[in-house]
Amino acid sequence: MDSLIAASARALAAGDPLGALKRVALRDDPPALALRGIAMAQLGDYSRARELLRRAARGFGTHEEQSRARCIVAEAEVALAQRDFGGSSRTLLAAAATLEARADRTNAWHARLIAVRRALRLGRLAEAAAGLAALDTGALPPALAAAAEMASAELDLRAMRVTPAVAALDRARVAAERARVPALAAEVTQARSALEHPAARRLGAAGEVALRLDEVGALLSSGDLVVDACHHTLRVGDARVALARRPVLFALARTLAEAWPGDVARHVLIARAFGMRDPDETHRARLRVEVGRLRALAAGMAKVEATAQGFRLVPHDGRAVVVLAPPIDGDQASLVALLSDGAAWSTSALALALGASQRTVQRALADLEAEGRVRSAGRARAQRWLAPPLAGFTTILLLPAALPLE
Repeated sequence: MDSLIAASARALAAGDPLGALKRVALRDDPPALALRGIAMAQLGDYSRARELLRRAARGFGTHEEQSRARCIVAEAEVALAQRDFGGSSRTLLAAAATLEARADRTNAWHARLIAVRRALRLGRLAEAAAGLAALDTGALPPALAAAAEMASAELDLRAMRVTPAVAALDRARVAAERARVPALAAEVTQARSALEHPAARRLGAAGEVALRLDEVGALLSSGDLVVDACHHTLRVGDARVALARRPVLFALARTLAEAWPGDVARHVLIARAFGMRDPDETHRARLRVEVGRLRALAAGMAKVEATAQGFRLVPHDGRAVVVLAPPIDGDQASLVALLSDGAAWSTSALALALGASQRTVQRALADLEAEGRVRSAGRARAQRWLAPPLAGFTTILLLPAALPLE
């Protein structure tokens, strides 16, 4: 390593990207390109950073596999910051394997953590959990240990395991203090404070009550019949009926639950479930069919009884009925929750994370932009979407693909 490369690397390690660029800005050899790429990433020019890192990786080629693998890992981290989820993580994991084979364990662990964080952003929680389980967290350097514990906490929170999540965040705080990285410590503090904010609302006869995550966990284990509008499920203790793919049935269940212990008129159910304000006999016939389907699916939890004017929900064993609603209303709550992380998302990345088509996401974004809730930057393929942070509550229950509640 020549003296300019060494000095540039030291400047980057000290958080001085401009100082690093001064030493290698006019050089196009692979080590200089790699350092320039990292410097541009630190300055926030992600597109230029990725271009430089790719050129560096090509320059190193197969005869310098370790350096090439490091460039691939660095580019993957920039892509994650850029919310670019195109392609698979196969190249990143291959780079991690290359680094492991050359005893570059720190960079190999870093690569695998990037893969875990990428899977979390995409809602691929099983993949993230498997990647995290493969890491020996006890051997990680402090900064990587803090990142691993943060990922572990997010997995626990998305499965509503609040106590293990708090323990993981406490370990992350200790690791961040050992790492002495202010930005990392601030990130851990922010994640910990989210537990103190409301995560959902309890709707019932007594009105609306904001709930923290630990209170949501207590409600779900209370034994009451919970109509969960965050995950579109019916739940009694450990028993669940998933209605995420049955929107009409869930609309009926929620409407009946909101009126419990009273009943709901047929025309109200038709309006809520089918969006019809002037129902005719065909709509009433369809309502009978859909209520029959809901009655069959919820038979182990409650009965759906016919009344003179409509239907009512009657839970078994004298249980209460509670509606658990997300902290914000609207069909686009998950989309807004993703955008509120402060990063700029592309339409394709949002579609991938939500499991929806790009056209569906584009229509939703256009509606949100008209309402002033999101804004775009750039054009065509470079267009990115942003939203202001959602202050005052945590969005963990709004994120897509939460783990089955256990």
